[in-house]
Amino acid sequence: MATAAFEDIAETFEFLDDWEDRYRHVIELGRAMPALDSAFKVPAFKVDGCASQVWIRPQIADRTFDFQGESDAMIVRGLIAILHALYAGLPVAQVGAVDAAAELGRLGLNDHLSAQRSNGLRAMVERIRQTAATA
Repeated sequence: MATAAFEDIAETFEFLDDWEDRYRHVIELGRAMPALDSAFKVPAFKVDGCASQVWIRPQIADRTFDFQGESDAMIVRGLIAILHALYAGLPVAQVGAVDAAAELGRLGLNDHLSAQRSNGLRAMVERIRQTAATA
C-alpha cells in the first residue's frame, strides 16, 4: 500500500544501479523539500532517537495525514522526503496499516544505512504512526 509519490521513488531506485547515485537522489529529494519554519523547530516536534537533529510537524486536515519535516543532515532530510512520499495524503486511519519496513525495504535502504540512520528512520516512522493513531 504505497502512494503514487512513493511508487515514483521506488521506480527511480530501480533505475539507479549504483548506491552512490541512489544516495545522491535521496539528497536531491531532501533539497526539494520546503524548509520547516524555525518556529516549529521546538522540542514538541523533535524526534528522539536520531543521531541528527530531526523535526516532524504533523498536519491533519479533513482526516488526511500530512507533515512537514526537516533535519540538519542532508541524507536524513532525504529520508524525511521519502517518508513524506510514503505517508502524505493518506487517510489518518490508513497510516498505521502502512508496512513501512517492507516499503522502505523495496528501496534497499536497510542494507545501506548506518545503524544510527536506521534507528533514526525507525524513530521517525514511529512518531508518524503515533501521531496518526492519536489523531
